[in-house]
Amino acid sequence: METNLVRVLEGQYLDELTSELCDFTLEEQNAATEAQGVKPLASSDYIPIVGKTVTYVVACVIVNDSNEVLMMQEAKESCAGKWYLPAGRMEPGETIVEAGVREVLEETGLKVQITTLLAVETAGGSWFRFVLTGNVVGGELKTPSQADQESIQAKWCQNLNELSLRANDILPVVELARNYRKRVPKDPNWHREILPARKAHYKNYLRVVVAIKNKTTNQVYVLLSEKTAYHFPTVEIHPGRSIHSTLKKFMIELFGADLPQHRPHGVLSVEHHTTDGQANPTDGLCLTVLVICRPSIESVSLIGKCIWHELSKDLSARLAMAVAGKNATFQLHVVR
Repeated sequence: METNLVRVLEGQYLDELTSELCDFTLEEQNAATEAQGVKPLASSDYIPIVGKTVTYVVACVIVNDSNEVLMMQEAKESCAGKWYLPAGRMEPGETIVEAGVREVLEETGLKVQITTLLAVETAGGSWFRFVLTGNVVGGELKTPSQADQESIQAKWCQNLNELSLRANDILPVVELARNYRKRVPKDPNWHREILPARKAHYKNYLRVVVAIKNKTTNQVYVLLSEKTAYHFPTVEIHPGRSIHSTLKKFMIELFGADLPQHRPHGVLSVEHHTTDGQANPTDGLCLTVLVICRPSIESVSLIGKCIWHELSKDLSARLAMAVAGKNATFQLHVVR
């Protein structure tokens, strides 16, 4: 399991059959809801299908050596003339990175190499936006004479306040990308360049790395589920609830109603790889989220089939650095 922890800390996929290890499926969540006399919000056989039942969006924040941000002017009738980041919905058969490269090229005329994920934003359990950054490797900046249905033009901008923006929701991620570009190499407060791991999933899952300390020894432990085989606890993402709601209900399954004080620290990895065109397309994903428990391990009880695993000193120190660094994980934004 420590090998698996190292892999998720490095943004790699886990070589396991997530569907068989899932501790709290949508069917089980619905059964718990019905037992309380409440009608479920989603069908138990929900399958994420791009363009139909799930929406994946990419937003690319490209910053140049002058700290200018690549912006595009909208051509859509609903927001024509407004400025925004190159962004848009993923298409069937695309990976997250492929969608980012395509959107930048279509809307700005520039070819980019995506270098890392910066943040994951969610609204409900069936809308996800992946914030990416990277470097320009070719192409020519789109001019008004090249305007089409994708955009009117593109330009590099130093001060976004000078533009009439389509929405201000991009300002925090622009600041994030600028700070990432200015970081000192190998700064422990920042995550490395990590891209979504290419692994196919039939459904959407939330894998949690729950960390807790023994305040007496200062040793770090992580929670492991004993279902089928030892693994990090995993829940199927409910398409009708926010990620925070899905996480809270899952934590109650693990710890009972008397939940220890905890907080999601950030995203460690994203697994996604579509196999569109096959009999059973795999448009699902798996988000691995680091969750920090505040109390000492001695005061926390478990009710689920889980155990605490004491980490080696080296791995304990490495996980502690991920917790201490504000940007050592990808940011998770839950849009309300």
